[in-house]
This record gives sequence, C-alpha cells and structure tokens, in this order.
Amino acid sequence: MKYKLTERRNPQNPQAASKLYAAPVNEGKVSQREIAAYIVGLSSLARGDVANVIDSLIDTVPKYLLMGRSVSLGELGTLRISFSSEGVASAADFNTSMITGVKIIFTPSVELKKQIDGIRFEKA
Repeated sequence: MKYKLTERRNPQNPQAASKLYAAPVNEGKVSQREIAAYIVGLSSLARGDVANVIDSLIDTVPKYLLMGRSVSLGELGTLRISFSSEGVASAADFNTSMITGVKIIFTPSVELKKQIDGIRFEKA
C-alpha cells in the first residue's frame, strides 16, 4: 500500500512545531460493476446475477439496520447503527430530538484483519 507524508500541527498545542505523519494514498474507487465483473471471473455466475445479488444486498442491509439488528456479512465483518444523545435527569425529560450523531459502525471480522496483517508499505 502506498503512503504519503503530510504535515500536521498538534491541535492541543498549536505552538508546537508541526510534524510529518504517514497517510494512505487513495488509488481511486472500485465501482460495483468492477467488483461484479471480478466476481464473475471467480465463479460460474453471469455478471447480471452477481450484480443482482449486490443490488439486493445494498437494498436489504439498511432494512435490518433500521430494525435495530446487527448485520453480519460473514468473513467481511459486521455492520450496526450507533448514536449518542444528550443526558437527562429523568425519562420524562427525554425526547428523540436529543439523539444525535447517527452513524453506521463497521467491525471487520478476524478473517479480514488477518488478510491485511502482512501489509507492506511504499512511498508514493
């Protein structure tokens, strides 16, 4: 994986000298179509079949997340919804407008983590 060095200041100490930090280089996006084409090459499925499965997955995952379920994608990992809220003294003081920061959390599986363990780096 390629990296570049970027100069950053310490936000907690703006007077301190800036330092160089490694940051990953984004080599671009892989489209859903490219992924489907690659999977076709690994299987006996047609491109349309693979594309339909991916489309159905994209349609289905949010439904389960909104039901409050975690979604396991096998050896890829798990998705779940997380959020925070303001604190209140009693339940009567709470209303849903106090819920903020809704986000989707992805937790990679042990298998996925193992696949990137031997990562090698090169300067871009």
